[in-house]
Amino acid sequence: MNDFRVRPYALTGGRTRSAITLDIETIVTTNEQVSPDPLTGTAEHRSISTLCRDPHSVAEVSARLRLPLGVVRVLLADMSDLSLITVHHNDQVQDNRPSTALMERVLVGLRNL
Repeated sequence: MNDFRVRPYALTGGRTRSAITLDIETIVTTNEQVSPDPLTGTAEHRSISTLCRDPHSVAEVSARLRLPLGVVRVLLADMSDLSLITVHHNDQVQDNRPSTALMERVLVGLRNL
C-alpha cells in the first residue's frame, strides 16, 4: 500500500460503522462491470479492488491489507455503495447461528493457515 502511515480513522473519515453489516466471513469480489473513478477512488479502494478480483472474505481483506477489521468494513461498505465490489451475503447463517457447513469451511481454512 502506502510507504507512509495513516491513522486508521483517517481512512474512514472517523466513521466506525457503515450502513450495511459485513460479517467477517462475508465474501466480496471486485465488480468488473464498473470502472473505478480515479477522482473518488483511494489507494485503499484500488488495493481492495485488485485483491478482490478473486473472492475474499472481509477478514482476509483485513489481514492481507494489514488494516483493522472495522476500517475494512467501512471501506468495503463504501465500495459497495459505489458498486465497486459485489457483496456475497452468507445464506449459511440462520437464527444468528452458523450452519455446520460454514463452521467446517472455517475450520478447514484455519487448518490451512
